[in-house]
Amino acid sequence: MTEPSGAARSQPYAASVALRWSDMDAYAHINNVQFLRLLEDARVIAFRDWFGQDRALLDEGVLVSRHEIEYRRPLGFRAAPVRIEMWVSRVGGAGFDVAYVVRDPEEVGDGLYAVAETELALYDFTSGRPRRMRPDERESLAAHLGGRAPLRRRR
Repeated sequence: MTEPSGAARSQPYAASVALRWSDMDAYAHINNVQFLRLLEDARVIAFRDWFGQDRALLDEGVLVSRHEIEYRRPLGFRAAPVRIEMWVSRVGGAGFDVAYVVRDPEEVGDGLYAVAETELALYDFTSGRPRRMRPDERESLAAHLGGRAPLRRRR
């Protein structure tokens, strides 16, 4: 079973994300590109909880600057959602990283489909420029801080 290295201080945040029929490719499994949409959907759910409904980070400006993903096994289409466990793996001055583990919540064993990490840059859409992280944002992220994503390449 693969667990987050230096696991999050508490349990990772978990979001249930539904699959779409159109996510499936000609090989009858979820297309690799669609995994990035699953991660995005999980981030949107998490950020509303992490940063609050009234001042969601998504409304102020955050851009994806890098993705790294390892596919551990094919994910076939099914009606049940996947469980995406996530935590903050790095906090910087003008951005942060989010680590993910995509699992089957009903499978005995690890049920692991993918491990990923996304680098995010804070951005001010009004000025069209990157911006520094505010203390309240840093505090919100610190509550979800854990280790790096357990990517095989890093072992």
